[in-house]
Amino acid sequence: MHLPRLLAIASLAALSVSPAMAAPHDLPTASAESEGMSAERLARLSAGMKELVDSGRLAGAVTMVSRHGKVVEFDAVGKRDIAANAPMQKDSIFRIYSMSKPITGVAMMMLFEEGKWQLNDPVAKYIPEFAKLKVYSTDASGNVVMKDQNHPVTMRELMSHSGGFTYGFFSQTAVDKLQLEADLLNPNNTLDEFIKRVAKLPLNSQPGTEWHYSISVDIQGYIVQKLSGMPFEEFLEKRIFKPLGMTDTAFYVPKEKLNRFAEYYSYDTDGKLHAVGVREGLNHDFAAKPALSSGGGGLVSTATDYMRFCQMLLNGGQLDGVRLLSPLSVELMRTNVLAPSVPILAPGAGFGLDFAIYTDPVAAGGYYGKGSYWWGGAAGTWFWIDPVNDLIVLGMIQQAAGTGAAAVSGVPDVRGLSHAWTYQAIVK
Repeated sequence: MHLPRLLAIASLAALSVSPAMAAPHDLPTASAESEGMSAERLARLSAGMKELVDSGRLAGAVTMVSRHGKVVEFDAVGKRDIAANAPMQKDSIFRIYSMSKPITGVAMMMLFEEGKWQLNDPVAKYIPEFAKLKVYSTDASGNVVMKDQNHPVTMRELMSHSGGFTYGFFSQTAVDKLQLEADLLNPNNTLDEFIKRVAKLPLNSQPGTEWHYSISVDIQGYIVQKLSGMPFEEFLEKRIFKPLGMTDTAFYVPKEKLNRFAEYYSYDTDGKLHAVGVREGLNHDFAAKPALSSGGGGLVSTATDYMRFCQMLLNGGQLDGVRLLSPLSVELMRTNVLAPSVPILAPGAGFGLDFAIYTDPVAAGGYYGKGSYWWGGAAGTWFWIDPVNDLIVLGMIQQAAGTGAAAVSGVPDVRGLSHAWTYQAIVK
């Protein structure tokens, strides 16, 4: 993508966070300079997002940067709803889709610390229906052959997308087609019904042989529910959201908060933005509480809520005196657990427990501190946590990439751009 021309920086005060500015939920704030960053350079982040809005590439965006535990940039640009002429606001609520996955991973690790499961346990120990899962294959003549697993899928493989499952949406295998036909992630399914349907389908590949994005985190949500003895959504609320002060994170948007819920956009074939209707693809009716609490992609959240979650992780499992995990558990989550024989996720990247990890920053594109961990959502939200530079960056947009001609002029590379605009601002 051609990098947009940066806007002239007219007012740095409007684009950075001052120590006197109170942030929601008492997130500490500071000037960029006090935390080793140039305010003038950091202003490029918000200015760049505004230019993408002004050029019609984005409807709106919220960006947030924390360094050394203090928020140094927090801004909202563009529209939450173009048709209603409603401005994007810092407390706007977003579909975070797959950014639900790290939250589910933390729930899993809380139970790991309680001795409820082990990394090398077979998943079938907790979901007996999975003991007889077959692996889809074809013979030399193209005939379908269902093979036995070379070994039982393990919890380690389940949490690193290397257990042999697939997703239905993101690739075009025969098993993807079977998953779509089974309607696994219909919001009207319960987690129990979801598991029953998964148990009737084959694996896409032998466990431990490849990294393949999958339904494995939705399966983890079921395991959390089973091992904790409480509904998955209740576990998240009581054990994670309430302790961390994540007041706007849930599986649906209550009526009183709908005026803060950002519209979801895609692109016409001519590259122009259009609102995505309810129940088109992933965009089910988030105003209604779903039967399926999707640990893989069902949550909504705000920038502030998700920053609190990320800061807890960067702090080694605790925030504001509340500890969810030990530092060693967080370290385990951000350690590459893929077998050496499994091809890497991307240049310089591996995968831990529900996070991708940069194992080689130079190969990954530079700047990132080694061991930075990250993920994003299908509607364009993104974050990364960099322990080396003591840095968290997150962004919230609500746009799906188009297909065909629209894909060429679809969602700009906001993650890559925010990466450049943030790191070039670090001066100490």
